[in-house]
Amino acid sequence: MRIALFGYGKMGKTIEELALQAGHDVVLKTNSQTNLEELELDAHKIDVAIEFSTPAAAYDNIMYCLKHHLPVISGSTAWLDKLPAVKQEVARTNGTFLYAANFSLGVNLFFKLNKWLAQLLAPYNYTPAIKEIHHIHKLDAPSGTAIELATGLVAHHPNLNRWVAGTQAGPGELPVVSVREGEVPGTHIITYRGPYDDISITHQARNRYGFAAGALAVAEWIKDKKGFKTMDDFLNDR
Repeated sequence: MRIALFGYGKMGKTIEELALQAGHDVVLKTNSQTNLEELELDAHKIDVAIEFSTPAAAYDNIMYCLKHHLPVISGSTAWLDKLPAVKQEVARTNGTFLYAANFSLGVNLFFKLNKWLAQLLAPYNYTPAIKEIHHIHKLDAPSGTAIELATGLVAHHPNLNRWVAGTQAGPGELPVVSVREGEVPGTHIITYRGPYDDISITHQARNRYGFAAGALAVAEWIKDKKGFKTMDDFLNDR
């Protein structure tokens, strides 16, 4: 598989490492200094683009790939206010795009567990909260993964109306607390506090390789697909 990497930070370099080990070719790499208007791209020589850049660059990178008829997956966060425009471009170009808040297969199973637990505990006197911990270099807070967890929990818990960032949550609100420390790859904790005990589930990434391996698996799967896809599409097709 011939891969274009849009974003060549720590995540992009980890994806490249695993891609080369798997026998794939990385034929293009861009970073924050790359001028897309000057980029010479031959989509016929690329099977798929993997986009892990910054909130400021993600939208332009994705739209560039779609306009050049290049299948693209993205794990960049904090740009989703522009997702409707991306969906329109996918439809206009008959393109291929998948966004995931987190490409780790373990995290995506954690998403499903989160929704199930919300439904299970909803009738009982337990109050949920989310805490996420990441390295000090992470630009967005809450993390995209935490937002996905919060959205799923609220949707499946009848006593919740919305999530809020921070510890101050009123009736019907789910608090999402963000911590930035050290070089933590990513930890997400969902706690249900009851009058006499607590119930919690945790996903703790040990390194970036789980994210990179998941992104490669999705890239291999999506390169011959069409349309706007989700991680559920990927998981349901396995």
